[in-house]
Amino acid sequence: MATTPTVEACAKSAGQRLREALAELVRQQTSDSAPRPPTASALCELAGVSRNALYRYHPDVLEELHKLRRQGRGDPDPTKKGDQPLREENTELRHQVTALAALVDHYFAAWQETRTLLERRERELAELRRNIKPKLVSSRN
Repeated sequence: MATTPTVEACAKSAGQRLREALAELVRQQTSDSAPRPPTASALCELAGVSRNALYRYHPDVLEELHKLRRQGRGDPDPTKKGDQPLREENTELRHQVTALAALVDHYFAAWQETRTLLERRERELAELRRNIKPKLVSSRN
């Protein structure tokens, strides 16, 4: 059940409410009572902020939530210890794909522009050829 924010909470900015809600989730994680899972939904419900606002306008708070979730997992599985270099390589490859896609877009636009220019030149040449009246020149002098 979603709780409605108090008048004091409404006076605070969404960012402030999100940070306070995140601090509350951290307190719950460290207490011995049954902690509330640190999810985006739980954070937004505590703060009285929509998930769209969290994802769109507060990526810093979202990153802190992700860190909290990673801390809650404890020691990673020994089979996954080699994941970090692979994740870094994957990130680098994504950047390279983005750069390559930009290059493809650039060269495709240049090709279209060149093709259009060549088609226009061919039309102009065809028009000139139609307008030229051949003159007969005698080869005997």
